[in-house]
Amino acid sequence: MTRPSIRWRRPWRAIGLLAMICLPAPALAQGVSPTAAALTPAQMDAAWRQGSAKAAHEREVLLRKVAAGDAAGPFRPDWESLRTWRVPEWYADAKFGIFIHWGVYSVPAFGSEWYSRRMYIQGSKEYQHHLAVYGTPDKFGYKDFIPLFKAEKYDPRAWAALFRASGARYVVPVAEHHDGFAMYATRLSDWSALRMGPKRDLIGDLVRAVRAQGLHLGLSSHRAEHDWFFGEGRKIPSDVNDPRYADLYGPAEARLTAEDTGDTQLTGDFTYVSQAWLDDWTARTAELVEDYHPDLIYFDWWISHPAFRATLPKFLAYYYNTQGRRGASAVVNYKEGALAAGSGVADVERGLMPDIQPRVWQTCTSLGDYSWGYIEGEQYKSPERIIHLLADIVSKNGNLLLNIGPRADGTIPQEAQDRLLAIGAWLKTNGEAIYGTRPWRQFGEGPARMASGSFKEGQTDRPFGPEDFRFTTKGDILYAIELGWPEGGEATIHALPAGVAVKVVTLLDGGAGQALSFHQDEDGLHLAVPKRAPGDYAFVYRIER
Repeated sequence: MTRPSIRWRRPWRAIGLLAMICLPAPALAQGVSPTAAALTPAQMDAAWRQGSAKAAHEREVLLRKVAAGDAAGPFRPDWESLRTWRVPEWYADAKFGIFIHWGVYSVPAFGSEWYSRRMYIQGSKEYQHHLAVYGTPDKFGYKDFIPLFKAEKYDPRAWAALFRASGARYVVPVAEHHDGFAMYATRLSDWSALRMGPKRDLIGDLVRAVRAQGLHLGLSSHRAEHDWFFGEGRKIPSDVNDPRYADLYGPAEARLTAEDTGDTQLTGDFTYVSQAWLDDWTARTAELVEDYHPDLIYFDWWISHPAFRATLPKFLAYYYNTQGRRGASAVVNYKEGALAAGSGVADVERGLMPDIQPRVWQTCTSLGDYSWGYIEGEQYKSPERIIHLLADIVSKNGNLLLNIGPRADGTIPQEAQDRLLAIGAWLKTNGEAIYGTRPWRQFGEGPARMASGSFKEGQTDRPFGPEDFRFTTKGDILYAIELGWPEGGEATIHALPAGVAVKVVTLLDGGAGQALSFHQDEDGLHLAVPKRAPGDYAFVYRIER
């Protein structure tokens, strides 16, 4: 089979000269003055390429490794081949993971982790806050938060121990967010935690701690969105316009979406994306694979942009083949139809699926209702809400990736720690109904209905109660997870009427494995239960058939 040529990478070699040619003299001396109307998209991209030219050799080395991985097999860099990928058993069994959004944006701790973009948008609450606290963005830009990001109390071993105690089976820190600041020891930019701020490989330290706890390690890359993330800074006097910081702020292209079509998918996104940007994205993601060997890579939504359609198969084939040669597993989480069905694991952000899915899938959500990164005044979800989400997701063949946002100093808020430990305590006694299970013939029963789809989390027509159940199976065992405790000493499961074999029913959790008396009729399985709830949040019946 003919492999793709790597000659298309050569433009990086003379990038400094080419960028000088592409950029008009006024742009080179622009300083902080607005550039949105002065530069074309190609010139913005050229300014970034010039700013990042010192990494050209390392970038090309990594691109060659990707090409070699494409050629190594068994996966080819095409969708037909990639759809033969299979979900590793560990991931299908894990059910629960921890996501971590931690970065420079935790310094202002205001609004959300998108502060880095919105602080440049006039009229936004972040812009107004920035003016009041830090001054104008031409005098104090996002880069000026970096020295304040010190991570002086960061204890990766304590983090990993907490995650294990939470009952999580995998951990996925964000290696690079939309802000372009690498939390790891990248060789492709000086704008990293190793060289600035903490001056420490924050990801590398956590990788070792997580694996020492026996947990699987994933890494999240949000690099794709950085193509346009600081574009609003080009419209106002700001440091985004200063060529000295082009390597940090990226191309800072204008975001062009087809708002008039009402198209919520990225097929309506016409933002400028250069081949150089796609190459850099590929190299940066390959660097994570080469240096940290993650069992999983999570991509945020913008890899669904049409410009990535030809690049993604090259990376996936490289990643799957490379991990396979190491005897390791590889999972890719994606959103918005970015990958061909079956070539990775689809993720629903802050939302749910309506029913049992034929393929393993994932929900990502945050303990915080307002932000993924740390902000002051956050509102945290209760353990009950998370456990109900987990039960619903697992009953439909999914996993839950639950995010936390540490502070800039590296401490995890006590509110988050308390909730993680409460979840872990529930899983310690009820986890057999979660880990290693598979869906039953129906995901559940009960009057409460949860909305499905992205960003519809928590939308129910009524609160969950004792009539609401979620079902999972393991071998011949059926687990019924009750989402409220019944009054009157009886619980009824309508899905198990007379004629459906039931031999033994055991109440887990505070029931300490208590066998329950029961009878069946046309209305279902009737369980005699204690009058007082034996535990917290949700209650598990192990049903032997």
